Amino acid sequence: MMLEDKQALISKLKRDLLVWQGVPEGSCDEIAMDLGPLEKTFPNGTFPKGVIHEFVSFSRMDSAASCGFIVGILGKLMRNAGICIWISSVQTVFPSAISTFGVDPSSIVFVSMQQQKDVLWAMEEALKCPGITAVIAEIHQLDFVQSRRLQLAVEKSKVTGFILQHNPKLLLATTCAARWKVTSLPSQSDEGLPGIGNPCWNVELLKVRNGKAAKGKIVWTPKGFKIFSNKEVESKNWNYNYQNLG
Repeated sequence: MMLEDKQALISKLKRDLLVWQGVPEGSCDEIAMDLGPLEKTFPNGTFPKGVIHEFVSFSRMDSAASCGFIVGILGKLMRNAGICIWISSVQTVFPSAISTFGVDPSSIVFVSMQQQKDVLWAMEEALKCPGITAVIAEIHQLDFVQSRRLQLAVEKSKVTGFILQHNPKLLLATTCAARWKVTSLPSQSDEGLPGIGNPCWNVELLKVRNGKAAKGKIVWTPKGFKIFSNKEVESKNWNYNYQNLG
């Protein structure tokens, strides 16, 4: 058998395995998130919808960065309208800032629950509603059984879920499709000038079901996500020039 035939056979077997494991083949309603190499690590090279995405953060700054990045994804998911449910025990999101990422704040329903078990219950019930585009929940700890209940809910409704773990004591095994870690980077302005520019993140995919771990630097622009390299980071050069100019 020729090498090309072997590679074609292996590729077909991989596609068949994904279908057997419940990963649908590519369809016309797929949405490109413009996440570059990060997006390519997912099965079929597309951002998976109708699954649970897990985010972890270990500081308030990283928590805010994770929220901003998730809202950027929401901007893509809700480009043709839709409703999102955001459940948390502490209201930390400033709704007006959400419009920066192309999301109408009035399309998000904020729900406040006191206990973590209540947050998870509300998320599970919201995930069962097929008319909802996405559900976001903020908690401190997620275990395997809890994640399994959420996964079973989205398998029927095809709603996309995002769960943020703030300062978890342990990173336990879960059934989530992906585990993300987002940290903030100095903002970037279009002209390379100092000051507040477009939000930037260092994004790590720590775990991907049927995929590979990956990481990259991403900036949010008026046109959406954009990958950038270290060469495009101007803050270091600006600091050098600022010091020399006194």
